[in-house]
Amino acid sequence: MLQIHGVLDLIFWVLAIAAFCMCAWALFHAIRTPARAFAIAGKLSKPAWLAILGLAALFSFAAAVGYLGTLSIFTIASVIASGVYLADVKPAVGEIGRGGSSGSSGPYGPW
Repeated sequence: MLQIHGVLDLIFWVLAIAAFCMCAWALFHAIRTPARAFAIAGKLSKPAWLAILGLAALFSFAAAVGYLGTLSIFTIASVIASGVYLADVKPAVGEIGRGGSSGSSGPYGPW
């Protein structure tokens, strides 16, 4: 007999792992991005994003290991914060490092 609660628990656990991976990816990108790129792009400062994404990674990890509920307000806020970073801030600060498209450029950047 199929136990629906076991299947749902597995689905929510996989979603919690995915949320943690998303938060960790956003935090890793924020750590590697220069602080100057955040100011040039007109976004929050690097320390502010590191604090937000660090807490997001902490809460999503707590949900993944079962310490915090998967559908708690902290887990949902963590996914929203990392989603905002990945959808809005990451592309904006990524354009800063490329240097534009004027002139000829090779496979490794402008010449």
